[in-house]
Amino acid sequence: MSTVIERLAAQYPLLYLDPDKDEQAAYRNVVLRGDMPKSQELDHYHGDPMDRLEITDTPAGPICLATLGNRQDFERVMRGFMAAKNGPDVQIPRSQGAAMLQVFNWPRIHAHLAQFPEEEQNAEFKRFTANKGNYVDQLIVLSRGPYSDVDAVAAGCSEEDWILHSDTIRRYHEITHVICRRLYPDDVDAVRDELIADMVGLYAAFGCFDPELESLFLGIQGGRYVGGRLENYTDDPETMAAWVSNTMMQYKKIIDVYKGEDPLGLIPLLYKKKES
Repeated sequence: MSTVIERLAAQYPLLYLDPDKDEQAAYRNVVLRGDMPKSQELDHYHGDPMDRLEITDTPAGPICLATLGNRQDFERVMRGFMAAKNGPDVQIPRSQGAAMLQVFNWPRIHAHLAQFPEEEQNAEFKRFTANKGNYVDQLIVLSRGPYSDVDAVAAGCSEEDWILHSDTIRRYHEITHVICRRLYPDDVDAVRDELIADMVGLYAAFGCFDPELESLFLGIQGGRYVGGRLENYTDDPETMAAWVSNTMMQYKKIIDVYKGEDPLGLIPLLYKKKES
């Protein structure tokens, strides 16, 4: 069994539940009440030699990333984290290979309360949980595979190179989302934020930004929407496609003259573009 899955489950016990077998009520009890699942088995996961769990430093502080090499493991973990709200049958699209999650850390709450006499724990629970930073973790979960479900031939790479590039794009994409939400919490635009995250990821992977590859990711051809990720971020992808195509070219001008070594240094430049 993957030690990464074991370490994640130790912090987030909902992963002991199996979304193929357990019902939404069971997830609600774990997530909302802090109950421990009756079984602490993890046989519903495969594990993979490429699994890893790491903390990486960023301009907005440290970020925890979990990479899962097995696609079924990634989908089960995602379904598990979403099950209390959306039910365990929620489908994870093939084009989704990563997510930025806000998750309850009940073991941290229990460990904190254990330091207090039983008669004081109710009051301490209210005080401790009044600050979400005490028990809500920001976690990035990454899969391995072709980015946005675009194949290597379409990306113009060998199979091996495309998987490596996809890992880099996916990693920097999600890190960018976390940084943006921490630094610009009141400036949220789903489509623009996806563009910026993809651009940082592409720059990290290739040292440049390729609008044609980005168009493949989003499902745009000739300024028109033909089916792809764009529909995940807007109710009107057909109308937004032309705006996205035009905006990509404006961002490209900024990226083409960027001489920084750190791809994350692009983030404030691309955000400032909105103000100009």
